[in-house]
Amino acid sequence: MSQIAQVSDTLKRLLKQHQLTYKDIALALDMSEANIKRIFSTHSFTLERLEQICELIGISLVNLFSIAQQQSKKISQLTDEQEKQLLANPKLLLIAVCVRDGWTFEEIIDYYDIDSFECIQLLAQLDKIKIIELLPNNLYHSLIAQDFRWIPGGALETFMQQEVMVKFMAPKQNEPWTFRFYLRGRYSQTSVDIIQRKLNQITQEAAQLNQEDQSLPLHQRQHMGLLLAMRPWEPSLFEKMKRNK
Repeated sequence: MSQIAQVSDTLKRLLKQHQLTYKDIALALDMSEANIKRIFSTHSFTLERLEQICELIGISLVNLFSIAQQQSKKISQLTDEQEKQLLANPKLLLIAVCVRDGWTFEEIIDYYDIDSFECIQLLAQLDKIKIIELLPNNLYHSLIAQDFRWIPGGALETFMQQEVMVKFMAPKQNEPWTFRFYLRGRYSQTSVDIIQRKLNQITQEAAQLNQEDQSLPLHQRQHMGLLLAMRPWEPSLFEKMKRNK
């Protein structure tokens, strides 16, 4: 991602946290909403325009650039201790997931049965274990990358395998699949490498889309699960039929 695109994405997240829309910006700057959308979509900011938008959320250009730089250095993998602390408290894990998806403080306490005092305490815990940087007025700066990976064989991976993936593959009654496809075959290592590269590309694109959609209000987004997996495997039904050698 280019530096100006990084700055633009950071600015969009800050505007969302301040509950400012493109329409609000357009009114404040005496411009059309379409023009504001074009500026953000094409990243065609002038320094003067950036400064004007920053004034709406009460930060300087220096602060904006600093936050954008920090965004580019986000954590791609938690420590063992961080994973264990998240799993020790289901509500803390929930808030961490909301933070990763760009929920505002108001959205969290409105959607979940968590009051404002408890939410502040949970955000403070995330700040203490270095998952977010807590800012004034219940704002935060996430320190976790969108496409972070859990520790192989660690506490979070074990939890995902036992509590999430099994239930994910067994939908509730009348719960639809948006997409489901199982493919198997016998592949050369070259082909395996190609497939793995394409799967990694999909995960990166999905993470980027999730980040971009954080500028939208919560009611315009829905929870989606995406499970990508590949490993050497043969159904046990087939394995039982193998000839002993």
